[in-house]
Amino acid sequence: MVKSHRRFRKVSYAKMAPIVERVTDIPVIELGEGPHWDIQTESLYFVDLFGKAIHRYVPRTGQCTKAEVGKHVSVIIPIKGNCQQFVIGLERELSLVTWDGISEKPSKIEKIADVDKGTQNRMNDGKCDANGRLWVGTMGPEPINGHVEPDLGSLYSWNKGKLQQHLTNLGVSNGLAWSSDSKKFYFTDTFTYKVDEFDYDIENGTISNRKTIFTPNKHGIKGSPDGMTIDVDGNLWMALFNGYKIVKFDPRKPETLLKTIDIPAKQVTSLAWGGPQLDILYVTTAGFTVDGEVLPPPDHGATYQITGLGTKGLPAASCVL
Repeated sequence: MVKSHRRFRKVSYAKMAPIVERVTDIPVIELGEGPHWDIQTESLYFVDLFGKAIHRYVPRTGQCTKAEVGKHVSVIIPIKGNCQQFVIGLERELSLVTWDGISEKPSKIEKIADVDKGTQNRMNDGKCDANGRLWVGTMGPEPINGHVEPDLGSLYSWNKGKLQQHLTNLGVSNGLAWSSDSKKFYFTDTFTYKVDEFDYDIENGTISNRKTIFTPNKHGIKGSPDGMTIDVDGNLWMALFNGYKIVKFDPRKPETLLKTIDIPAKQVTSLAWGGPQLDILYVTTAGFTVDGEVLPPPDHGATYQITGLGTKGLPAASCVL
């Protein structure tokens, strides 16, 4: 069921079928990515990657604002203890941005680290673990939309001023998530068409013992694995780029598909739990042309919310400087 949604509306999800609604207060954008719900301000932050802008949406007022940052931007995560400062990914530069959430320009952008130096790569997905350590992945150049040069990306962590590389030879680094006890790390290289699990050492910020836990094409699911999030029950939810859907699966039982939900947009990019009760699943999408296929608005490139899912998410971690 798809509806157009004006403002936040509290919905009891007991014994309800999921309801997919387009959030009409958020404009259609070419490549929406990196949704992050900030529980302190009850705001949804996300990026317009190709539009070179960071966005903030406040459901209780319906206000959506943006600030232009001058470069392709792929990550926005609040800094713990400072509601007007964020870490963002600007192509190959990790930066701190100071923004009041309203103005059309940030008041300050300061570079804190470089990744993939000497390349034309750019950052893609990024999130923080429960200790506030930032993890961010990269991808190769994309000279033509939808055609990324393979095996050039990496996965990094940044903590207390130190940048560490963990994985190399990646296609498109995506889908970062952690189990509630922080003992497992979930990740997908989109080009492999599968989701992997690692053992996670949160004290040292290291990953080990990689194994595959979910493969969409084994379940007849089209599309490429993209952004992920986890719910309080320990199940993963994943966006399927070029797949018109999101999926829910149990990472503790390999290849256990639990649910699929159709989305009116083809290029589903990422998702994040939000709302006062963290029971609304926000879904970002894109609508850019690939190989001549035009994806028209308002469905493609819209942001959606899904209610009635019978579960909720965990608070997203802020970045600790």
